[in-house]
Amino acid sequence: MTWIRCGGSIALAAAVGVITAASIAGGAWAQNLRLVGPSGRVVDLTPAQVAQLPHIQLAVSVEGRTTTYRGVPLSDLLSLVGAPSGKALKGPELRDVVLVSAKDGYAVALALADTDSLVRKDQVLLADAADGAPLPQTQGPYRLVVEGDQRGARLARMVTTIELRQLSPTP
Repeated sequence: MTWIRCGGSIALAAAVGVITAASIAGGAWAQNLRLVGPSGRVVDLTPAQVAQLPHIQLAVSVEGRTTTYRGVPLSDLLSLVGAPSGKALKGPELRDVVLVSAKDGYAVALALADTDSLVRKDQVLLADAADGAPLPQTQGPYRLVVEGDQRGARLARMVTTIELRQLSPTP
């Protein structure tokens, strides 16, 4: 497995398949985490590949309950489909939106800038474990965790797809 550092972001090469949306056959990818970039670039990660990515721990208190999540920073995942980060995140990219979709139809939108540690001190990660154990089937295999939220509305569970969308400028 090969790791590549790109402007502060970490990318997984060789073990991660980069394909176009047109080359994907329906249900064969249902078990994977799908990342979609604005140019149509798609990366499907198996659970084993996600487990190999660098993880961090984050204790989050929401509605009076503290949980320690372990997961991959969302900005690291987005870098795999070409999302700008750090000092490269400026100008038109500040209107980009990250759409996180779940198996049960739930979806959460975040500004791309909200996922970047140079823009915002609170972290956003895709967790695969909570309080030292894998997420239960009713929450996993992945859960979006947004540090600093007072309510759990953006703690999307059963995440299947993360898509970076570029919004058009307002005329």
